[in-house]
Amino acid sequence: MNTYIKIVLLLISFLLLFLVRGYATDLFYDPLIDYFKNDYLYTKIPKVDLWKLTIDMFFRYVINSLLTLSIIWLLFERKDYIKFTGFFLMTAFIFLIIIFTFLVKNQFENGYLLPFYIRRFIIHPLFLLILLPAFYFQKLSNR
Repeated sequence: MNTYIKIVLLLISFLLLFLVRGYATDLFYDPLIDYFKNDYLYTKIPKVDLWKLTIDMFFRYVINSLLTLSIIWLLFERKDYIKFTGFFLMTAFIFLIIIFTFLVKNQFENGYLLPFYIRRFIIHPLFLLILLPAFYFQKLSNR
């Protein structure tokens, strides 16, 4: 693929990640955004429609995952990286969403930090920030 086309596609992919983040409050149901912005240390968790929250978190995770896969493909163009990333993202979502729904059902009885960070990993493309340096290091060590 032409280098200029790659750069433009990478910029578009990163721009789409920023747009998902910027318009998240309009696109997705998440009452916990306001909860964690305000007095979460002193107030109870707001009323949450757990089913709707889980579905919207799933859709946001899928969008971020597809953009993550596209960025990794554009940077490395290796099918084994894409397969690993897809499997990793799918496994991570299943693991994280099960723990998160359990914590929300229990009204964060054991504290707010664990659900806060699990929610961050689900709604933000943090795995991209972990996988990019790992794949780059792998690429350098294979030379």
